[in-house]
Amino acid sequence: MILLFAALACIATVPLAGGRLRALAGLQLRAVWAVVIAALMQVLITSALPGGSHALHVGLHATSYLLVALFLIANIRLVGMPILALGATLNMLAIAVNGGVMPASATALRIAGIDTSRGFANSDALQHPHLLPIGDIIPIPGPWPIGNVLSVGDLLIFTGMLVLLHVTCGTRLTRRPGSPANRHDRKETACSDKFSAGRLPPGGAEHGRGFFLG
Repeated sequence: MILLFAALACIATVPLAGGRLRALAGLQLRAVWAVVIAALMQVLITSALPGGSHALHVGLHATSYLLVALFLIANIRLVGMPILALGATLNMLAIAVNGGVMPASATALRIAGIDTSRGFANSDALQHPHLLPIGDIIPIPGPWPIGNVLSVGDLLIFTGMLVLLHVTCGTRLTRRPGSPANRHDRKETACSDKFSAGRLPPGGAEHGRGFFLG
């Protein structure tokens, strides 16, 4: 659930940086069905039906990441997607070498208030973890659904998402100094400064009115 909140937070940064969220409507994503099914599978094995066959849960967990990989490959040409794909690859690597479970720091789990003793846990403190430094070692303390643990791969995924959103939506963070959008912003700022100082363009109030309305 924290991942959903983080994704919404990434989207919220776009208007704050002067971007246009409506530009996302023109973003042509491929194989969206794959990532939707992967998300549903993750919810199924971790929240809806955590009990049952451990082998089945591990298989579904691995399959969900394969679906994510399919989505990333289909969209790898999009800006920010290579960073996102690198993060997902690190996560998949950690899961693959640990028998289908993401290794987690016991301390991080405790700080986040996560109990992994009930049913299948896609992230768990293993007795002999491999590649733990790229596992879930970053705690996010708080009550459910805020409390969680993150990996370096997760941070890269969020970084790639931010790059994709801000470039697509044309925020101030991604504009070049001499771009038309920036020149327009500077022009509007100059007009605002003149208005605040009581200096209208030559021609009096009527000319100034037309200037600001046009």
